[in-house]
This record gives sequence, structure tokens and C-alpha cells, in this order.
Amino acid sequence: MAGTISVRVRILGHVQGVWFRAWTVNIARDLCLDGWVRNRDDGSVEAAFAGPAPQVEKMITNCGLGPPGARVRSITREPADPSEFEGRGFRELSTS
Repeated sequence: MAGTISVRVRILGHVQGVWFRAWTVNIARDLCLDGWVRNRDDGSVEAAFAGPAPQVEKMITNCGLGPPGARVRSITREPADPSEFEGRGFRELSTS
């Protein structure tokens, strides 16, 4: 679909144990995005977002703020293959 983008992000800082994943699921679903979110063994949170570019960018901006209790230090991003999750809604995955 024209105007859509797919990105994978890694969120670093105090982002585990503060409901970051559940918060991400709620915000991403409100924005009608496809993708997923999961904790990483290294203490970071990883997520993939696909959808209209403005909504994806808004989601990434929101991730920079995080839920109450989170302290985001940085976010890295890279393009993602949309076929991996596009059209599947937004979900939480197990820790990787």
C-alpha cells in the first residue's frame, strides 16, 4: 500500500518492568498499526511497526517517551520487511 512504512526499533534504557510492552500494544492498536513488541534478554525492548508513515512515526515518538516509570535512553531504527507482520494486527511476543 502506498504511503506505508515498516520499521524495527530497539528501545534502550529503563524499559522493562514498567509495562512498556502492554503500553506499546495499546498505543499501536489505537494507531491501527501491524507488528509486534517483545522484551530482549539484554534489557531492551524491540518492536516492529507497519502502517501509514505518519502513524508509524507517531508511534516511534511515543516510544521515546514511554509509559510512566520508563526512562528511555535511546531508540535505534532500521527498515523491516513488511511481509513479516503486515496485516496481522499488533501483538506481544515472548522474550527473545
